[in-house]
Amino acid sequence: MKRPRHATLCAVTEPGPATVFAPASQSSAPPRLLALDVFRGLTIAAMIVVNHPGAWGEATQYGALRHAPWHGCTPTDLVFPFFLFIVGVAIPYSIGGRAEIGRPVADRILRRAGILFGLGLLLHAIPRFDFGSIRIPGVLQRIALVYLVAALLQWKTGWRAQAGAATGLLLGYWLLLAVVPVPGGKAGVLEKEGCLPAWLDVALLEGHLHERAFDPEGILSTLPAIGTALLGVLAGHWLRSGSGGLAKSFGLIGAGGAAAAAGLAWGTVFPINKPLWTSSYALYTGGLAAACLGLLLLAEPRSLRAWGKPFVVLGTNAIAAFVLSGLGAKILGLVKVAGSDGGEISAKSWLWREVFKPLGPPKAASLAFALVYTGLFWALAALLYRFRIFVKA
Repeated sequence: MKRPRHATLCAVTEPGPATVFAPASQSSAPPRLLALDVFRGLTIAAMIVVNHPGAWGEATQYGALRHAPWHGCTPTDLVFPFFLFIVGVAIPYSIGGRAEIGRPVADRILRRAGILFGLGLLLHAIPRFDFGSIRIPGVLQRIALVYLVAALLQWKTGWRAQAGAATGLLLGYWLLLAVVPVPGGKAGVLEKEGCLPAWLDVALLEGHLHERAFDPEGILSTLPAIGTALLGVLAGHWLRSGSGGLAKSFGLIGAGGAAAAAGLAWGTVFPINKPLWTSSYALYTGGLAAACLGLLLLAEPRSLRAWGKPFVVLGTNAIAAFVLSGLGAKILGLVKVAGSDGGEISAKSWLWREVFKPLGPPKAASLAFALVYTGLFWALAALLYRFRIFVKA
């Protein structure tokens, strides 16, 4: 069996060295969870699909593949919180294992968070590298901050303190948005115009946001996102407990279902909203993520190893696949080719107009583009997997 090779990047989502990949000297390391690798791979595949349609817009995207306009939750709105939950589940395996054997922990946490944050900035900087207007928040940046806080809590505290932190973050965020007025405005505003998260982002990061006066990965809304990851950390503790396999599966399904129901109920007074990452949204999506992981664990002894293998390929190099898919999209947008009208268009536009759009109905053609694009990065991940190369910090 080949020794795994680890390129330097980041592996915040990996629970530990893979027993099936590791040399004999690492046999005492915590085993990988097949269900978690499959879940991670499914989530990354969905993330690439929804981020890279053939064309954006209501006419070219199925409703399930678009975010809710504001309040509400579509399947697309589940993808990012599912990934943060998975990050959390992995933390008790990776951080717990290292702390228990006395290896340096803080340096690794800080380095991984720094690498992720830097990669996010790099993707935003390409191609102009105009640091005077670069978007500072972002998906990778949020993953970095969420991982940093959740991992440090795992290192320094126990599960009770982590449960308390998750509860405090979700309740505290609700309280902030409900009672703290925006200067010159009022409290309780849950719209882009006049809400507390938007005001804080403009006050601190004006000119560096996704929109002029709003960012869906802003500063204040990162607090409940940390709560999402801490729900995953708690699930990780449960999976590392001495309970039997079926108890773990049904425990996750039951607790996840209860959390999702509580999130829906909370949503009647604090609406479920992804751009604001409301506490009800964090609880609802975290509960669904726990239930999904429990269902995958139920399938693990039987069918998961067969149908889940393609997703394991993506799941074991998840961050690399996400970063490279974003870089690929940048390149397709920058490369110019001759269009049918004689003018220059981007390679992405040419592929859409000349190759995919003629295939059928616009929504189906746009999805076909996204699936083919995702398949390219699955093929790259499969090549890395074939040679036991796993991109890590």
